[in-house]
Amino acid sequence: MRILIVIILMLSVKWGFSQKGRQKPMNMIFILADDHRYDAMGFMNNMPGLQTPGMDRMAREGMHIKNAFVSTALCSPSRASILTGQYAHTHTVVDNYAPLPANLKFFPQYLQQKGYQTAFMGKWHMGATDNDNPQPGFDYWISFPDQGIYYNPLFNINGKRVQFSDSAYTTDLLTDYAIQWLNNTNKNKPFFLYLSHKGVHAMFEPARRHKNKYANLPVICPPSMYVTVTDSSKTIGTVTAPQTKVNYRDIPQWVRNQRYSWHGVDY
Repeated sequence: MRILIVIILMLSVKWGFSQKGRQKPMNMIFILADDHRYDAMGFMNNMPGLQTPGMDRMAREGMHIKNAFVSTALCSPSRASILTGQYAHTHTVVDNYAPLPANLKFFPQYLQQKGYQTAFMGKWHMGATDNDNPQPGFDYWISFPDQGIYYNPLFNINGKRVQFSDSAYTTDLLTDYAIQWLNNTNKNKPFFLYLSHKGVHAMFEPARRHKNKYANLPVICPPSMYVTVTDSSKTIGTVTAPQTKVNYRDIPQWVRNQRYSWHGVDY
């Protein structure tokens, strides 16, 4: 599984503590989208018909960083790097199953020392696959085991597990909790919110209100999407197999799903 990071760093710690003439530390909101293709945003104008008004506004009124990358294109190593500022060979979370070192320190712990209110909400996915327990550096905590599910999720809210009904959509729940937390913060203290969405990771299951929203939107797939098991040994690295429905039908569903995810991130 690969991960592409969509980061919205609303306000900078550096500005908060060093900007000339500014005494009050600034607030931060960090949003992570899982397996979100780098150009799958309306303002990029690469996908006609795609609607992302929230992201469009943030790019228009804030900043869009065009040249960005991850050092280890895998979920857990990337997440550990975000929280530590270290490469995978240093923090040692080298795959999706590696344990978290006991002495690993996350940057929100430093924020707490500076008086920040901190919250983590969403997909943690580091350490054991069932690890959803509250972690150092966060005053408020919401998570779920492993990848989580889109509907009927089981959340760990500050150490207490809460089961939601089938109509509850994980993305909406996390967003609602985030807004609620922001509204309840102490206005006299700075805050840091880490909102780590499960979406848009496979298996793809949109909110019911969005079902078929893009049914007629053309999706251009790379030729490698249609390479069969037989073709692959002959054509990869030489000549690409023809892009035909016959080839595509020969591909098992699990391979299709894997390619949907990979191509969504890499092309």
